[in-house]
Amino acid sequence: MSLDLHADPVDLTAALVDVFSVSGSEAELATLVQEALEKQAQHLEVVRNGDAVLARTNLGRASRVVLAGHLDTVPENGNLPSRREGEFLHGLGTVDMKGGDAVFLHLAATLPSPKHDVTFVFYDNEEVEAVKNGLGRIERELPEWLAGDLAIVGEPSNGVIEAGCQGTMRVELRLAGKRAHTARAWMGENAIHALAEPLRRLAEYKPRVVDIDGLTYREGLQATSIGGGVAGNVVPDSAVLTVNHRFAPNRSPEAAEQHLREVFEGYELSVVDLSPGALPGLSAPAAAELVAAAGGQAAAKLGWTDVARFAALGMPAVNFGPGNPTLAHTKQENVRTAEIRQVTEVLRKFLS
Repeated sequence: MSLDLHADPVDLTAALVDVFSVSGSEAELATLVQEALEKQAQHLEVVRNGDAVLARTNLGRASRVVLAGHLDTVPENGNLPSRREGEFLHGLGTVDMKGGDAVFLHLAATLPSPKHDVTFVFYDNEEVEAVKNGLGRIERELPEWLAGDLAIVGEPSNGVIEAGCQGTMRVELRLAGKRAHTARAWMGENAIHALAEPLRRLAEYKPRVVDIDGLTYREGLQATSIGGGVAGNVVPDSAVLTVNHRFAPNRSPEAAEQHLREVFEGYELSVVDLSPGALPGLSAPAAAELVAAAGGQAAAKLGWTDVARFAALGMPAVNFGPGNPTLAHTKQENVRTAEIRQVTEVLRKFLS
């Protein structure tokens, strides 16, 4: 089997979908991508890093754009192989994110002389824990391959440019009590009952709505789990409340943590997970060009994606790919074929 990068990007999407690449099993697809890109050796430099494949033009342009997409998918759910139904392509990865990969691969082959130098990054293990993410390995081992003036991550965005992303923080509040038999409950202190006050603060919390570069980011603070209890006849002496905070990218992780400590003043709080956000950076020249090519419209990304990794490297980053993100990871995953072609043409206009 081989991949035809000059084919219709819809057909190329179907071909990518039909190669099994659940996280940790990307080797076969990475090899096919590598072989297909090496056929473009007249204008692309290609390297392999683990199960990631990187390619770039070296034309001496004044600016460089990074196009990045992950090759892996979540486990299949009766949604392989791909199939067409009218104007929709169904199958695992059509949305997240082999549609975006197909667009980038097609452009890598059909734009030998773009006006910006372009780096293409097809990486592994995005759908699992962050420590395995191929972008992190590339950053450690081949950092020069991630340098640029703008990064475009092909995550599904309904074919709309979604700039920057929210930060996310998960914290735990631990409450202590005193055990007792429930028949003599007055002799104990119920730690679960003590959650009433922090839960009240959450219920009354008013999240910020923040405007950055004309985009609206909505913050959030939500309880996501409660742990506690000893037995059916024991007053519990400990309880844990887990809270997730989504914060606008103009709030640093340190400021977000300080904010939560103020919200939950008087309680023991520990941060158990943290990923900083990414500012949209739409005023950067390359980003402004992309927005213009897309008709002047952009939206805030309400969620966290790998654009934050690129923002941490000092460049503006956006999500731009075909597919409805609410269909990602579902058995019903499907993408409009017209949207794959639309994203292809917007990027072609931007790069050529």
